[in-house]
Amino acid sequence: MKSKSAKYYSLNDSARKKKNEYQKEYNKTDEAKRHRAECNKARKELGLKKGDKRDASHTKLGGFIAESRKTNRSRQGANGRSTKK
Repeated sequence: MKSKSAKYYSLNDSARKKKNEYQKEYNKTDEAKRHRAECNKARKELGLKKGDKRDASHTKLGGFIAESRKTNRSRQGANGRSTKK
């Protein structure tokens, strides 16, 4: 089932193109590159490989833990933050 934004962008070509252009530019910034590098490093330290059934989940303290995809992606709460970890 698609989210509201996914439905919107699938029906509005011009909005999707505009979003993709913005995202393409943002992904080139130093900030985005640093963030990707940090996430990639955390995955490597956790021993997570491509196709693994686990995600590198962000903790409240800013660290990462290996957690099942289902648990990580189904989390509810304020801004998707867990009250448990």
